[in-house]
Amino acid sequence: MKLAVTYDPKNGEIFQHFGRTEYFKVYDLADGKVQKTEICSTQGQGHGALVGVIQQLGAETVICGGIGGGAQEGLKAAGIAFYGGCSGQADQAVTDFLAGKLHYQEDIQCGHHVEHHEGSCHH
Repeated sequence: MKLAVTYDPKNGEIFQHFGRTEYFKVYDLADGKVQKTEICSTQGQGHGALVGVIQQLGAETVICGGIGGGAQEGLKAAGIAFYGGCSGQADQAVTDFLAGKLHYQEDIQCGHHVEHHEGSCHH
């Protein structure tokens, strides 16, 4: 399976605005372990177009920071699971995902879409 994380290559952390991410770190997962990683550019695409980028990357799951309702609906329509509201190191979030410590949050929103955004994904 492939998993994509919104990624800030400057610090290795989860980028906090799904629609403005410039990179995804893509993890190939098998047997409960990371087999390979790759940093992929979004080629300047943003917001709704990112669902297509994720599909092209072959990712079935996304870990991200804030994510707006339109992007959530696009991911759901494409059958892509997402874990929003995450922060910290991308690699640690994937480790937590593999350990079953990340929890899906149906109501997570991007900070500029709602006034009170809590930035944790319960990991």
